Amino acid sequence: MSAVLSALPQPPAGGAPVALVTGASSGIGWETARLLAAHGATVIVHARTADEGERALDRLVDAGASRDQLVMLAADFTRFADVAVLAGTVTTAFPALDLLVNNAAVMAPERCTLTEDGHEISLQVNFLAAHLLAKLLRAPLSAAGGARIVNVSSSLHRTASMNWNDPNRVKKYSRVAAYAQSQLALTMGTREMAPEGSGITAVSVNPGLCDTALLPLYGRVGAPAAEGAAAVVKLCLPDFRLTNGAYYDGGDIAPAALVATEERSLRRLVKLADRLVSR
Repeated sequence: MSAVLSALPQPPAGGAPVALVTGASSGIGWETARLLAAHGATVIVHARTADEGERALDRLVDAGASRDQLVMLAADFTRFADVAVLAGTVTTAFPALDLLVNNAAVMAPERCTLTEDGHEISLQVNFLAAHLLAKLLRAPLSAAGGARIVNVSSSLHRTASMNWNDPNRVKKYSRVAAYAQSQLALTMGTREMAPEGSGITAVSVNPGLCDTALLPLYGRVGAPAAEGAAAVVKLCLPDFRLTNGAYYDGGDIAPAALVATEERSLRRLVKLADRLVSR
């Protein structure tokens, strides 16, 4: 399946920044796209399917966004081939990309479910796809000068552990453990997405407990998705100073899981992720 572009994009008017928001058809992703459009950005709205994406665009226009500043891209992150096509399409249409918000996420199902690529679905969608996308978009991100990558993570990453020998957790599966592991991997792998000399800054952020499709995993009452998106967008704006590789809770740097700061573990994760996305 190929990534589906809504229309041939035009160059941003007046040098407007270009932002790609993954998982932007609903929840925090949609609200993030809305807020970035309100700040004048050209927003590439990623959705799993074209139908979901077009509905998201209609809602964004109804919410006040200009249709001219919105581009829809559909790609299923359970397929690495789709991620590669998406990255290629973005690079061709936008040689300079100012912002990548890795927001796409799925809740780990009750039973261990593997994608066509052979990986536990929440590990692939929540981390491996973001890892691959950041690598494939490094050229347009570097070309923008001062580009940012904002990874939408979760405080649950602090409860997780990496199962290095069985990352798909086939032998001993728990949906909470699988989802938490995907968030730990995303938080750990953030700094690697912005290597020294790339001109990119990458951070991860806990947007808070929000009323989204992931809420049942937490089993609590959540805040409106717009509140979580506001915490994400705060880190996207160029006037907010970021610390590369840091983990933020809302707008403040917060302690990440100890393993996320270990150089040896980071190198091990990157090696594992590179192997998994290329096989």
